[in-house]
Formats: sequence, C-alpha cells, structure tokens
Amino acid sequence: KQMADRWQSFRNMAAQPAERVTLLREAMQGLLSSSVQLDDVRGFLQLLLEESTGLIVSRQLLSDFASALEAEVAKPRDAKGIPTALFKQICQTAIDQIQPRLVSFEEQSSVIRRAFAQQYEDEENWREAASMLIGIPLETGHRNIPDEIKLQTYLKIAALYLEDGDSVQADIYVNRASPLVPTTKNALLAMQFKVHLARIQDSKRKFLEAARRYSELSYMVEPGERMVALACALNCAILAPAGQPRARLLAALYKDERTKELPSFGMLESMYLDRIVRQPEVNKFAGNLQEHQKAITADGTTILDRAIVQHNLLAASRLYNNIAFTELATLLQISPEKAEKTCAQMIQEGRLTGSIDQITGLVHFTEQARREIRAWDGRVHDLSVEVNHVLDFINE
Repeated sequence: KQMADRWQSFRNMAAQPAERVTLLREAMQGLLSSSVQLDDVRGFLQLLLEESTGLIVSRQLLSDFASALEAEVAKPRDAKGIPTALFKQICQTAIDQIQPRLVSFEEQSSVIRRAFAQQYEDEENWREAASMLIGIPLETGHRNIPDEIKLQTYLKIAALYLEDGDSVQADIYVNRASPLVPTTKNALLAMQFKVHLARIQDSKRKFLEAARRYSELSYMVEPGERMVALACALNCAILAPAGQPRARLLAALYKDERTKELPSFGMLESMYLDRIVRQPEVNKFAGNLQEHQKAITADGTTILDRAIVQHNLLAASRLYNNIAFTELATLLQISPEKAEKTCAQMIQEGRLTGSIDQITGLVHFTEQARREIRAWDGRVHDLSVEVNHVLDFINE
C-alpha cells in the first residue's frame, strides 16, 4: 500500500522531465533489493509504461531498470541481491508488461531477455535460455541491429540448443548465422560458427564432414582445446563410412604426430594399416565415444559396429582374392546374409571394388583395384607428409 501510494504521488507530480527521471531513478534503486515485492515492481513498471509518463522518461528509466537486471545476473552467486526465483519473476513481469508497447521499447526488452537467458543458462536450463533469446526481434523489429549482434545471438542460440542435445534446432540458427559469417571481422565468432557446424554434423551422423572440420579446428582453436578437437576428428573419422574419402582422412590423421598422444591412436593405427580390428580393441575404443555416437541404428547394431564391419570388410579385400560369405561372416562376426548385403551395398556405392557370385556364394575382390588403392594411399601419404612439413614451418 505504501509503494502504491508512492507511485500515485509520482502521477500527480508537476515536475520537469529531468526532475521526474531523478526521482524515479532514486525510487528504482531502492526497489531492486532482497526485500522487494513483486507487486511493487509491477506498479513501478506500470507507471513507467503509461503514456502520461512520457516516452523520453520511460525509455531512460526502463534502460536503467534493464541494466540493473543485467548487472544483477552477472554477480557471483553469493553476491546476488535478489533471490533467483524472484529475479526470474521480475524479468518475466517486465517482459509481459513491455510487450503491448514493444515497438517503443525493443532495446530495453532485449536487454531484459538477455539477462533472463543468462539466468536460465546459469541454471543449465539450456532450452529456456534459447527460447528467451529467440524472443528478441532481430529481423522483424523496428531497430537497425548490427549484423555482428545478430550473428552473436544466432550462434548463442545454436550453442544452447547443442547443449540441450537438439541438433535440429541448432542447425536452424547456424543456417541463419551462415550469411553473416563472411562479413564479420570478429575471429572468435567465425571460430564459434565452425565449432557449432562441426558439432551439428557430428550429431547428425555426418561423421566424415565432421571429422574434416574438427581436424581443421585442431589447428585454429586455443592451444588447450586443440587436442580435444583432434580427438573428435579421430573418433568421427573412425565412425565414418568406409571408403577412399575416409581412408585419405585416416592417413592424414595417422601422419599427424599429435594423434599418438590420443587414447584412440591404437584404433587409428589398425585402420590405417588395414588390420582386422578385433572385439577387445572395439570395446576399448567405445569408451571414448559420446552418447549420440553410441546410438542404435535401424538394423539393431550400433554406429561403431557398422563402421567396424565395413572396415574389416575392406581389410579382408586386401587379403583375399575371393572369399565365401560363410567364411566372411565368421571373420566379420555377423550372419552370412548380412555379410552379403554389406558387400552388395558397398560395391553399389563404389566403396568396395569387386563382384558377387550368388551361385557359388563367393565375393571376388579385384586385384587391380587393390594395386590402385595402394598406389593412391602412397601418394596421399607423401602429400600428407609435405603438408605437415609446411604446417610445422608456419607454426615455427
């Protein structure tokens, strides 16, 4: 009742705008504290948003109010002046009350939304934080917002959705950010875009593309994060569909001296040297994978199982001119029917050179193709060595 009477006294006050701003600012400073009542904040905001208050006064005071909320959320947890639950109620109340006059107070509403999103982020409520930022009018508003701010916001939303495990929504906002990346001079934002893109491709199981991007990032990110990016590149390369593009990437990673320090180097070496990968080695590598990389595919096997079967099939093609599907199935530890289906699919996709004789139950591998593959691997190896020498020279 006391605060309501005070707001009413401001309405009846005959004062110049500058004096009204000073008096209202003093009232606001005492308002945002641990003893604040939500109804008092609501009454203050109602007063500011009335037409009679004047647009100039309202904008100044709402900017101060929004900045105060922004400063509050930035404080360490033990230094906050407003309880978290009350802070969130204040933010939501402010957004709701500004909404009918959003055209006049877009900037103030945006600052409050960012503060509210930060609070949700601090609580690791990623989806609500993203939703709060989505409410900021970047394309449809009446303000001329710099591209840098748009890019920063879109990338932040994408990052929050990635933390929430929603790569579909993250992809939408990375796509919105994409046209703005070439124009930015902010190297950090450009880097964040590449990181988000790699993570999205990883989440969407586009492992070959993700591996390439992670490998590129392993030379670009902060020194402390380079080995993390390289480990992601290695894991994605191993999970990628078997074939020449993957073989070239594995060769480049194998020749990178840094990979020898990674837990998954043993698996990389086996695959690069065309060895048959056994189950104990598979089990050890599986412990380095993220949850989405352990997903079950439509045929009931894991992504890793599929990658190992395809790799071992290619490795077998280096060892045998032909092999019966019953023997191949034993080697691959799958059924003969699945062995034949995998061979047929890889031959059809151009990832395996050979032919199937269903009458005799044999798959024939082409010797000439194996010689060409070995020659190609040798050329790739030489090129990779030269590239690494150039990179070492640049780093020095």
